Amino acid sequence: MSVSEGLYQRARTRLGKVSVSTKLFQAVGALPEALKNFAFGTFLLFYYNQVLGLNVFKASVAIAVALTIDAAVDPLIGSFSDGLKTRLGRRHLLMYLSAAPIGLGLFLVFSPPAGLPENLLLAWLFATVVFTHVSMSLFVVPWTALYAEFSDDYDERTSIVTWRYAVGWLGSLAFITSTWRFIFASTPAYHPGQLNPGAYGHFAAVLAIVATAAVLLTTALTQREIPFLLQPVNPTPRFSLRRVWRDVASTFVNRDFLVLFAGALLYAGITGTTDSFGLYVNTYFWGLAPEQLQWFPLGIVGAFAAFFSLGFMERLFDKKLVLLGSFALLMIDGVTVIGLRLLHVLPPNGSQGLLLILVGNEIFRTWLGTVLGIMFASMLADTIDVQELITGRRQEGVFAAALAFSGKATHGVGAIVAGFLLGEVVNWPSRATPHAIDPHLVTRLGLVAGVLVPLALILPFLLGTRYRITRQGHEVTREELNRRRAGVLAN
Repeated sequence: MSVSEGLYQRARTRLGKVSVSTKLFQAVGALPEALKNFAFGTFLLFYYNQVLGLNVFKASVAIAVALTIDAAVDPLIGSFSDGLKTRLGRRHLLMYLSAAPIGLGLFLVFSPPAGLPENLLLAWLFATVVFTHVSMSLFVVPWTALYAEFSDDYDERTSIVTWRYAVGWLGSLAFITSTWRFIFASTPAYHPGQLNPGAYGHFAAVLAIVATAAVLLTTALTQREIPFLLQPVNPTPRFSLRRVWRDVASTFVNRDFLVLFAGALLYAGITGTTDSFGLYVNTYFWGLAPEQLQWFPLGIVGAFAAFFSLGFMERLFDKKLVLLGSFALLMIDGVTVIGLRLLHVLPPNGSQGLLLILVGNEIFRTWLGTVLGIMFASMLADTIDVQELITGRRQEGVFAAALAFSGKATHGVGAIVAGFLLGEVVNWPSRATPHAIDPHLVTRLGLVAGVLVPLALILPFLLGTRYRITRQGHEVTREELNRRRAGVLAN
């Protein structure tokens, strides 16, 4: 492919930096997936197993297979979006079309018809999770592709991603706090409140409305940016499965992207396992009710610490070193906290001292996770520039889809792993009562969730050491791309 065939230009040239309002409007799009991830990661397996009585391993397999099927759709959306030419550009039409299905899917997942037998309940879980995730992909893949198109600058991309995290965290803070305080508040009949079946219907409605509103809001507010986004100069080939395969296969020449992709596969699998364990650990190992869990969104303090410290860290270190440090500290922290409880060092369950320690640890972990996530997304944008240098093509959508695929496929694996560990290793029962559960099972839960799983973070850490793009190398890449574009236009 010649460079001219892959030439991309903007209809209008931006003067100066990307505006704060544009960063804010694009950042609103972080909310739908953030709220879906909170709902699915916190409640989905717990609700179908502990509240509805579905076998934990069967439920985890249904969730995992649904995620894997959805993951296979992401490259189709990414390739289609990269080649789309409409009045709304390559991204915004798909974002608009996703709004209603996202709301419907989120509502249905947590509102199964009453009295379904186990097989039909399992089918409902599977079908609604597939529908919700595919609908969310229709929004997230083109929305994610936007941030790499807004700016070519090495540092400004980190700033754009930081805004996304900031707005996502603020919105999630309000939503999560309200969820624990008002929807899942404990009652005399249901203590802790997350065991209350009736609360999930209210949760479904609120979740669907807020997510749909956020999709429409970010799409409408960023529509003004379409002239500043990269568009193909020459006609693009018609969409086909062969073209999708060609687009996906072309990413294999990009060594640094493959390192990020493989690291994302492993990290998503580990976090998927951790997320599936989360509410079990909080409810049964730490003995936390919604009255205590409502304080955990204070983890946003760690997110804002990350936003303010990232600029300083990027001036001192390349993105790769920041990423590796985050992996290492997350692994150490994951093992330490539950390890101290198992050694009887921490204050007893139910004490204010323990709550303060757990909330403080949540702030620390949120700081690390936010730094890691921002660095990861910013590094991905840099690999897209390398891809254009190698192939002459801009493939933000395909790259975003590939990472979405890695996250979903391995989150699905994580759900299966968590279900297997809960059912076969821990031997955790359905509809367990916190005050009547066997203490030996609780100890086993802590060992598996708090020691075995975090130690697996050594794998993405080792992969990250093989990433090669530096600040200096990226500047050379940008200079060459600008020279090529200027030369083609001059001809």
